[in-house]
Amino acid sequence: MAVGIKQPNSRHCFVCGLENPVGLKLNIYQIEPGVIETMYTAPEHFQGYPGVLHGGIVASILDEISGRAQMGDPSEPRFMFTGKLEVKYRKNVPVGKPLKIIGKAGKSRGRTAEGWAGIYDECGTLLAEATALLIDVPDETLDSANLEELGWKVYPD
Repeated sequence: MAVGIKQPNSRHCFVCGLENPVGLKLNIYQIEPGVIETMYTAPEHFQGYPGVLHGGIVASILDEISGRAQMGDPSEPRFMFTGKLEVKYRKNVPVGKPLKIIGKAGKSRGRTAEGWAGIYDECGTLLAEATALLIDVPDETLDSANLEELGWKVYPD
């Protein structure tokens, strides 16, 4: 388990939603400013080829983690949409084995920012990575979102 400041989860998000019956339920930790980490062991029902995590699930994880790296202080999170995601699949990402996923915040300019995420195996080999162009969620969208209704909070481990 990662050590750091636990980021909030929601109830229904595919990646972090704790009540999503088909979701990944990732717990994400800020280990230093602009750097986040999580661990995940993918179940077999998310495989594409036998023993290999489906590329769409890999992209979903990288998308979430690259954006979460820009989130900052959990008490005043920066919510961002992904404008562009470039994924590099370097090696097969296995199901049934522990994976370490790291996200790092990149440059931030006005309403946009960059993020990076990587998925590593138990030996520290980089299996997949992505860079993202992120765009701030408009204030009017956030104003209409009830974060409490979404279940957006830090849940105990």
